[in-house]
Amino acid sequence: MRIGVLVSRVRVEEKYLVQALEARNVDFELIDVRQVVFDLQAADEWQQYDVILDRCVSHSQAVSVLQVLGSWGIPCVNTADVVQVCGDKVSTSLALVASGVPTPQTRVAFTPEAALEAIEEMGYPVVLKPAVGSWGRLLAKINDRDAAEAIIEHKSTLGSYQHSIFYIQQYIDKPGQDIRTFVVGDETICGITRTSAHWITNTARGGQSGVCPITPEIDRLSRAAAQAVGGGVVAVDLMETRDGQMLVNEVNHTMEFRNSIEPTGVDIPGKIIDYVFQVGEGVPVGGNGRARAEVTTVAGGQA
Repeated sequence: MRIGVLVSRVRVEEKYLVQALEARNVDFELIDVRQVVFDLQAADEWQQYDVILDRCVSHSQAVSVLQVLGSWGIPCVNTADVVQVCGDKVSTSLALVASGVPTPQTRVAFTPEAALEAIEEMGYPVVLKPAVGSWGRLLAKINDRDAAEAIIEHKSTLGSYQHSIFYIQQYIDKPGQDIRTFVVGDETICGITRTSAHWITNTARGGQSGVCPITPEIDRLSRAAAQAVGGGVVAVDLMETRDGQMLVNEVNHTMEFRNSIEPTGVDIPGKIIDYVFQVGEGVPVGGNGRARAEVTTVAGGQA
C-alpha cells in the first residue's frame, strides 16, 4: 500500500503520524499542497496512491485538493464533504440539528441590524464566533447590549468574509471545563477534559487537559456527531450544563492531539493510521456498512 499525506505545515501531530507510518513499514509520501499543481485532465500520476490522509492546515486548500482527488476515485481521509462541513460552523450546526444531535441554540444573521435583533431575542450572554476559524480565536462572549453593538460594529468595519456572517450561539455555563473526544470510524477511542478559569477552554488558549472516562452517553453523542458530519476521523467538542445536559458544540477535522496522548494513554496517531489502512484496503469502516473511501482528520484547535 502507498499512502499520501497532505500537509501544509509539519506540526508535532504530523511527526507522530510519520512515526506511526514508519513503525508499520508502509510506503508513504508527504505531499506539500503549497507545491502541488493539478492538471485536471491528467489523473494518472495520482493513481499511485491507495489512500490519501489529509493533514492540511488550510481549510480552503484542503477542500479543493480533496475535491480533485475524490473526483478521481482516490480514497481520502477525510473526504472533501466532511472537511467542508466540519470547517464551517454553519454547516456543522445544520448537520447536527438535522441528525437530532443536541447542540446549543444558534442563530445566523447577515447584517448588523439582524444580528443585534437576534442577540436581543436570545438573551444575554451569547457567544459570537467566526463561521470559519479554529483554536478558539476571535470568539466573543457578549454580556449586554453595549458590548453587542461595539463588537458587531467592529466586525462590520473589518469587512472580511469571516466577519460578514454573524454566527451567534447560546452561551453555555459549562462550568469551567468541556470535553473533547476522538472518534475513529465507529469507535470513540478516548476523551479529555479541558479545564480553564477562562470561559474559553481550548488548550491552545491555556486550557489544561485531563483524562475523561467515556461514559455510554458521551460515546453515543460522540459517534452520533461524527456520523452527522459524514464519519471518519474527527474530534467532537461536548459541553455539560450545570443541570447535567450534554451538548455537542463542534466537530473538528484534522484535529491536533499532542496534548491528548499522555493523559489518555491512547496511541491516537496509531489508531488514525490503522484506520487509514482499512480505508485504503476497502474494509467496511463506516456506520453505513460500506468502506468509507474518505475520512476526516483536522479540525481546529489544539487538544
